[in-house]
Amino acid sequence: MTERPDTPRSRRERPAKPALTREGIVAAAVAILRAEGLQKVTMRRLAQELDTGPASLYVYVRNTAELHAAVLDELLGTVGPAPAEGSWRERLERVLTAYTAMLFEHPSLARSALTARPSGPHYLNLIETLLALLDEGGVPPAQAAWGVDLLLQHATATAAEHSAEASEEDWDALRSTLRSVSDRTHPRIAALGDALLSGAPEARLSWALRALIAGIERTAVTD
Repeated sequence: MTERPDTPRSRRERPAKPALTREGIVAAAVAILRAEGLQKVTMRRLAQELDTGPASLYVYVRNTAELHAAVLDELLGTVGPAPAEGSWRERLERVLTAYTAMLFEHPSLARSALTARPSGPHYLNLIETLLALLDEGGVPPAQAAWGVDLLLQHATATAAEHSAEASEEDWDALRSTLRSVSDRTHPRIAALGDALLSGAPEARLSWALRALIAGIERTAVTD
């Protein structure tokens, strides 16, 4: 007799589910991020993807914030080591540009990265790379330690600012406002209205990183 398609199958006849691991959970979360965005990377959605209950995930990941931080750390693995060619400043800028470009690909992750606290191996590798390049340039250790935080903050904020949420209409409205201000009430804005928003994002990021690196080199840390 032919079995009906809707006949329930015994649990013994179903293929065994792969055992849950933190690595597998993070990999599934990254896949959801790429397909649906970070807002869909929730414990409930992840449990559905892995065919398990949300409670099972909390054994491996404490909460959604930790999950998002783990996703960020996983994607930091795509940034790569410092290039071999160029001065230490050029290589430092390239690493930070690669980090920003990764966040540009995932706008929702860029906004989350402003408050995320990753602590995985890829994050540690990135910090070690940045510190090594600053050390190569002779930057004092305390300035390098604070400087890494400053450089990553700016790169992350840049990616978040230029996320998909900001439409071209929003930028056009801002440009129009800056160009129409009175030179009597706001003379400096009137003089620099076009310059305030000029330049491609890549050019502005490059200038900002070079300005920050120069400042980190020259500014001593004070208690």
